[in-house]
Amino acid sequence: MALYTISDLHLPLGVDKPMDIFGPAWENYVYRLENNWNAHIKEADCVVIPGDFSWAMRLEETKRDFEFICRLPGTKILLKGNHDYWWDTLSKLERFASENAFDNIRFLQNNAFLYNGTAICGTRFWTCPGSNPFTAEDEKIYLRELGRAQLSLQCAKKQNPDDAIFFTHYPPVSGNQLPDTEFMTLMKRYDVKRVVYGHVHGNAKYCAFTGEYEGIVFDLVSCDYLQFMPMKLED
Repeated sequence: MALYTISDLHLPLGVDKPMDIFGPAWENYVYRLENNWNAHIKEADCVVIPGDFSWAMRLEETKRDFEFICRLPGTKILLKGNHDYWWDTLSKLERFASENAFDNIRFLQNNAFLYNGTAICGTRFWTCPGSNPFTAEDEKIYLRELGRAQLSLQCAKKQNPDDAIFFTHYPPVSGNQLPDTEFMTLMKRYDVKRVVYGHVHGNAKYCAFTGEYEGIVFDLVSCDYLQFMPMKLED
């Protein structure tokens, strides 16, 4: 059993929006992702996908994308991204998965999962304080996402995990700076040791923070950054 992650798949199987329009790094990316996944991930493994799973606008348009990911080995846990406009209430998502026999797919929303002693927590998050611009509306959404993050962490704590990994779609920092934000305070309060995020693509990856800060390891896992190879987090 192993825990993996990769974000920002941007699957276009149900809509006409291929990612290769964004440059050669994305050429044949679905094929490359499938080959890498099948070569490294086993049925007993778990893969967390922190956002931007599908380009679809409506849930019914995601069916081919879900069929694709369901065929791949392992349990998949999905988190909402900024382009996942198809994302609905948790009950509707779970019903959609059940009705279509997507039995190895789970959804991370105001909840948490326990995998081999590790708590899997997370929320989409939002633009961070210190970003330019950071409007009053940004602050409102940011604080709402902080509340959702706490709900997930509280849910995880009830399961008495050995440790916890927190997944977000948006970077939990502004650029490559890590000030003492409310996010950092929350992670320390719940003794989170690893934070995984996506959303960042192309040359922006050079400004993304990865590494350790005050005892917490930060990882960027956008699929083009990982060259479409899921990252192993734990054996």
